[in-house]
Amino acid sequence: MTTAVVAEDESLLREELVSLLHTAWPELEIVEACGDGGSALDAISAHRPDVAFLDIRMPGLTGLEVAAAGAEASPQTQIVFVTAYNQYAIAAFERGAIDYLLKPVTAERIKATAARLKSRASGTSAQAASLAAVIEQLRAHLPAAADAPALTWITASVGKETKLIAVDDVAYFRSDTKYTLVMTAEGEALIRKPLRELLEALDPKMFRQIHRSVIVNMKAVAAITKDESGRGTLRLKNRPETLPVSVAFMPLFRNM
Repeated sequence: MTTAVVAEDESLLREELVSLLHTAWPELEIVEACGDGGSALDAISAHRPDVAFLDIRMPGLTGLEVAAAGAEASPQTQIVFVTAYNQYAIAAFERGAIDYLLKPVTAERIKATAARLKSRASGTSAQAASLAAVIEQLRAHLPAAADAPALTWITASVGKETKLIAVDDVAYFRSDTKYTLVMTAEGEALIRKPLRELLEALDPKMFRQIHRSVIVNMKAVAAITKDESGRGTLRLKNRPETLPVSVAFMPLFRNM
């Protein structure tokens, strides 16, 4: 049975894509449907699916970043990007190793993609090279996202007090049931904003997800080590504890 991971941050679009895939490709087993890039990368690493359907614009890690990092964890996984962009993105896919789905996704287009994937061999070095080339083309041609300015201040609770904390001073964020812990050099605070919403609001050049439940400020990182299993451990500059890095996120630290 062919396996797949689906990643789309809009829940209704994600459910619709899953439904269309079930109809067009009944024998396809969707092992996980994700709402953000970090979860998608974790899923690809854990399940090593035959196919990954990745939305290009996602919070935390983009579909391009997931594809690039996921190629190391699961080189046999074929990538199908899901995009709302027009001919600039579409032209980049005309290379044979990957496919695209243009939003709004139609049943006819899903059927064509399924047929193309069924007929294509996967796991070749040519596919990996083509994927790298397509990612570079997309990065060059996709328009910049018209996002709101990155978050610079947060209001957090410390005991009975409410404090204003500069985002630059945060070492890392960690999900804690219905709260999120905000860790600084001075101590910890609590906010009610879930980790996924933080990913959308933080500067992606400074803050990176390293685990399903942890976002770290790269300026706070002192060093990273890798164990025999492929997992990593981050040492921080101004905090005594270390942070675990999931195997799926280790490629993000390749140049450190």
